[in-house]
Amino acid sequence: MHEHRFDRLKLLVGDSGLERLAGASVAVVGIGGVGSHATEALVRGGVGSLTLIDFDRIVPSNINRQIHALETTIGRPKVEAMAERCLAINPEARVTAHPVFYSAETADQLLAGGFDYLLDCIDSITAKLHLIEYCKTHDIPVISAMGAANKLDPTLIRIADLSHTQKCRMARVMRKELGRRGIRGGVRVVYSLEEFRPLTGEPCETSPSGPGRQRVTLGSSSWIPPLFGLTMAGEVLRSLLATSN
Repeated sequence: MHEHRFDRLKLLVGDSGLERLAGASVAVVGIGGVGSHATEALVRGGVGSLTLIDFDRIVPSNINRQIHALETTIGRPKVEAMAERCLAINPEARVTAHPVFYSAETADQLLAGGFDYLLDCIDSITAKLHLIEYCKTHDIPVISAMGAANKLDPTLIRIADLSHTQKCRMARVMRKELGRRGIRGGVRVVYSLEEFRPLTGEPCETSPSGPGRQRVTLGSSSWIPPLFGLTMAGEVLRSLLATSN
């Protein structure tokens, strides 16, 4: 039965494409609303080796947008629940789960060995900046998610080089700060052209399982973060397949 798992994909990409995907090693940093859906698309897309990085645990407020968040998984580490889900989809996949916060101090430990592609799905600006700089320095192809919260219109999601983004506040900050680090182009991102929506949530929250960082609580839908993740995964899969031709 299992040999037919990717039959429909094979009709699109052929044997060589399936082999390329099965041999690929991809990392997803941040397994939340964006990253969990990206990971699922990657494993269902035939990627053979996945590394999942996220320090957090599943809480009830994740249920509206994170694919691994269920009543039965509340309290579990996100990477653990997602790795289990990946192996239920494809038991032959090689999945490594790191319940660790990505930072300058943990980067070498988490990203040793390199990857064919890395998906940046984290929301900490400091960590995103370091992660992208690390990938550029170590020649790891990277695609980064910009702001997916406080958005409602799926038709305004775009893929572009960071230097060409418009209207996204996170992208504006990232352009400025990466420019100070000498990175002014060559960073693929998924972002939205939707106009800024005024904040209406609680002033801040502190993650109970994280390193004590505080952040503004933003509203989030059941469709925009998943679409960001699926778009990122699609871009990665197409890029991996292009290298097999």
